[in-house]
Amino acid sequence: MEKKTPLYQTHLDEGGKMVPFAGYLLPVQYPTGVIAEHMAVRTACGLFDVSHMGEIVFRGEGALATLNHLLTNDFTNMTIGRVRYSVMCLPDGGTVDDLVVCKFGEDCYLVVVNATNREKDYAHMAANLLPDTEIEDISDQVAQLALQGPNTKEILAHLIDPELLPQKYYTAVREVIVAGIPCMISRTGYTGEFGYELYTAADDGPKLWKLLRQVGAEHGLIPCGLGARDTLRLEAAMPLYGHEMNETVTPLEAGLNFAVKLQKPEFIGRDALLAAGEPKRVRVGLKATGRGILREEQTVYLGDTVIGTTTSGTFAPYLKQAIAMALVDADHTAPGTAVEVDVRGRRVPAEIVPLPFYKRG
Repeated sequence: MEKKTPLYQTHLDEGGKMVPFAGYLLPVQYPTGVIAEHMAVRTACGLFDVSHMGEIVFRGEGALATLNHLLTNDFTNMTIGRVRYSVMCLPDGGTVDDLVVCKFGEDCYLVVVNATNREKDYAHMAANLLPDTEIEDISDQVAQLALQGPNTKEILAHLIDPELLPQKYYTAVREVIVAGIPCMISRTGYTGEFGYELYTAADDGPKLWKLLRQVGAEHGLIPCGLGARDTLRLEAAMPLYGHEMNETVTPLEAGLNFAVKLQKPEFIGRDALLAAGEPKRVRVGLKATGRGILREEQTVYLGDTVIGTTTSGTFAPYLKQAIAMALVDADHTAPGTAVEVDVRGRRVPAEIVPLPFYKRG
């Protein structure tokens, strides 16, 4: 049976269309619809409930060593208040999950994981802890809201001194009071837009949502569901676990080289990634040049040769263009390469294009 986030009743009150996702009942959209929600984030502001995400705390003198052992990125010189993206690999180099790490003290880190993988991730972490490290899954104690779009700072200015907000991308403030509600705020998001993610106690989640809705109304804020979250992340070419990567896809194949520090002395999966050498398949962007909507798990052809498979696809509302990401043979990744995608038995012309499709100006 699916779980409910602390904002379940709030979504019903807002007219949210609830669907099962990652073990939770979550709104796929509101009466405004996916396209309006998508455009609100690109032009004004959208508010998302992302309380289904997992939060795991690492504590102790061994926490840093454990994170460097578990994860592909390097946390050695990370300063307090920084946030860093990383991947967690299996010994064979396959991807367990992608996640973000917030450093809140020399011996204290918050790791935010994908909801689908929360239990799997915790088990993998617990099985590979180094000495003097404690971990705690606090997911059920936390409500997480994502406030995304160009008007977010003006909206929060109604509730908090803007100087108290995290100022740089991928930074966080551990403790700040938002209209009487204790929060942790990070300048992060999954939309390709300027924004913040606010973490608070589960019981305070609905109150924080209502506050943001009230002060955001004059700035164009509307609630947004899973549908818009997916089209937004796809326009921004942000990978989604289970699509662009999984336990059979390495982070290098998924194009996440920036988060894989092979020069580190050691991490789980490093030897396998080094032994594999240059990836034989890589993630690319596709833009349909013929009529048709590209979706996931569709075959990509170069002439009569199969060169890969789409991993995600949609009609991008802001770009007004059918787009997809795909894993294709590394020999056929040059931008401008003309390919075809099998859409329900019909070959739709497409072109390989650079990622991301959309980048905030």
